Amino acid sequence: MKIVLLAALKKTVSICRLDVIDKCFSRRTVEEIISALEREAIQEPDEWISATLRALKKASPASLKISLRSIREGRFQEVGECLIREYRMVCHVLKGELSKDLVEGCRAVVIDKDRKPKWKPRRLEQVTDNMVDQYFKRMDEEELRDGRI
Repeated sequence: MKIVLLAALKKTVSICRLDVIDKCFSRRTVEEIISALEREAIQEPDEWISATLRALKKASPASLKISLRSIREGRFQEVGECLIREYRMVCHVLKGELSKDLVEGCRAVVIDKDRKPKWKPRRLEQVTDNMVDQYFKRMDEEELRDGRI
């Protein structure tokens, strides 16, 4: 009975999947992470990998790339630097000039409840490094002071 429970636990708990997580999520780009997960899913069909792939493919492409960069940068920063980085990202997201994906995600889940967001850009390949860079830039002091975020 104990062995059966441990086997079932291993299939559902992320911490028990560290080998796959390390292997796939250590890739350089979101596209490479997804490709690595797809290869794993073919080699060893697994519900955890399938669910992870579904979640990644459903998410905003821009948000995936922004999040990956933030996580990667945060590994080498102190807490204060991380908070500044996160603050800048959130300000740019709320301002909505770079992308309307936050509003679109809310529309798809909360307002219309169709669960079919129309992300812009729609595909990972369309999200450039320059687009991602914009989320990490300092906000204009005047915008912050006037509350225009």
